[in-house]
Amino acid sequence: MTRKKVTLALQGGGAHGAFTWGVLDAFLADGRLDVVAISGASAGAMNAVVYADGLREGGPDRARKQLEEFWRVISVDGDLNQSQREMCDLFFGFWDPLKLRNTLTQNAAAYFSPYEFNPLDINPLRDLIGRLIDFDALRASDDLKLFISATNVRTGKVRIFRRPELTIDRLMASACLPTLFQAVEVDGEAYWDGGYMGNPALFPLYTETDCCDIILVQINPIERDEVPHTSRDIMDRLNEITFNASLLHEFRAIDFVARLIDAGRLKGTHYKKVLLHLIEGGAAMKRYGADTKLDVDYDFLRALFEIGHEAGRDFLYEHFDAIGVTGTLQLKEHLV
Repeated sequence: MTRKKVTLALQGGGAHGAFTWGVLDAFLADGRLDVVAISGASAGAMNAVVYADGLREGGPDRARKQLEEFWRVISVDGDLNQSQREMCDLFFGFWDPLKLRNTLTQNAAAYFSPYEFNPLDINPLRDLIGRLIDFDALRASDDLKLFISATNVRTGKVRIFRRPELTIDRLMASACLPTLFQAVEVDGEAYWDGGYMGNPALFPLYTETDCCDIILVQINPIERDEVPHTSRDIMDRLNEITFNASLLHEFRAIDFVARLIDAGRLKGTHYKKVLLHLIEGGAAMKRYGADTKLDVDYDFLRALFEIGHEAGRDFLYEHFDAIGVTGTLQLKEHLV
């Protein structure tokens, strides 16, 4: 069986990260991709770390089981208590203070800072990840590179945490929603969610690996056909634009370098042509609005998983031969 080296870039996006779970499961089941590095932010970082630790522990089969276990536990059918469930629901609500529900916790999140309504900094995801991931063993092995992004609160710059330095605090920093959790302190600096400055960060994949192929699993649509009118829809679209901004900047940089290489102006330099590929849910995912990123009913998560699994299979069927040869993402369509 021919195997090809690739890197993966996994976006954050609340409960819609279950779509990425499906894509990863399809890749693991197929077995033809040799994933050498993963970059992830927020829910994408969760998927990346759970995937990597499962792979370390027992290969592809264990990685598939561990991903399923993670998404089962965070669902409504999981073993979280009511208070933990409300906090988890808020996390997967995707940064939106206008998405008010009827619970006390959610209303508090809309009007008070987490230092006021969550003074103990309760984070059920931390407990869940702490039970699921062996960080000591994860750091000690290096089966694939991990690049987990977080946003430095003071400087506004992206910080990349790599596998040898990965801890539960660094992973929680990548998923720290500032309206819900207190900033996570790492090495004397405060960090918020990585999606603000790298959703996901692409540059470590082409500067710190020898692989040219990046497969981007995108769950936040760059384009929408309709113009939003309600306050909720407006905030949803603002979130999508905000958390795709850094990605579009990197698209422009990759396209610029590719044009210089094609023109022969970068011969003899360290620059290389990046081959970008895209997996997205298309019409099947677009019918789910941003408000459904709050929905952690397991049946819904499984539905997203199935869409992702099909998208992963379709990508391999249509584009596997192109890997290592040419990019299949037409950047100009996103940059014009």
